[in-house]
Amino acid sequence: MIGDDPKARDAEQAALSRGIDLGLTLIDTAELYGDGRSERLVGEVIKGRRDEVFLVSKIKPDNAGEMTMMLHCEKSLERLGVDRIDLYLLHWQSRHPLDEIVAGFEELVDEGMIARWGVSNLDIRTMRKLEEIEGGENCATDQVLYHLGSRGIEYDLAPWAEERSMPLMAYSPLGRGDILNHPAMQAVADRHDASPAQIALAAVLRQPGMIAIPKASSIAHVEANAAAIDIQLDAEDVAALDRAFPPPTTSQALDII
Repeated sequence: MIGDDPKARDAEQAALSRGIDLGLTLIDTAELYGDGRSERLVGEVIKGRRDEVFLVSKIKPDNAGEMTMMLHCEKSLERLGVDRIDLYLLHWQSRHPLDEIVAGFEELVDEGMIARWGVSNLDIRTMRKLEEIEGGENCATDQVLYHLGSRGIEYDLAPWAEERSMPLMAYSPLGRGDILNHPAMQAVADRHDASPAQIALAAVLRQPGMIAIPKASSIAHVEANAAAIDIQLDAEDVAALDRAFPPPTTSQALDII
């Protein structure tokens, strides 16, 4: 909901700017967020700093058709104030055929409007289908829900992606309040002189090829997230977290919010 509340605009812009200063230079947004207001806010923040950031945005599934994708990408570019998006994602599975979507993405790459494309909220079965489509091998990532309380992707999707050197993007990596309030989280946090949220983020980041995109709308949250990068969980920490939040032992349906 960043960009939705005009009263929070200055604080949100300051938080994004502070993140760039700290080296947190991947910024994730979408045309859906605030009906474009999030993209506009990001565009204002990165004005004059475009070369410092890796810009990610997402297209709504209904807009990902052959005749509409380019138009909506152009609108995102205009709101962001840039001439190219570094990574452009399908927000979730579309009614449009996958081959049509891939062709649309590839055209955007050819036109120089995006540097690369990917998907979001697609499960392992759909990713395998995508891989079989001409051009599907160019998919750069799958952005999925992943945190200690939702570890299903560790069973199949994460190993599949690692085999292909494809990074995954974890949205909502801090989960919700229930995991942060777990005694095991606090115990590990105490050992590292950190917060449970920082431990949750460190646990996500220790997965191979995992990119975490926690929302942060204040400078304090941005600085806490940046500090989590330096937390190294040891075997004792990992064992404690695995007991509290067991990894999957069978294939699970993909969690989506």
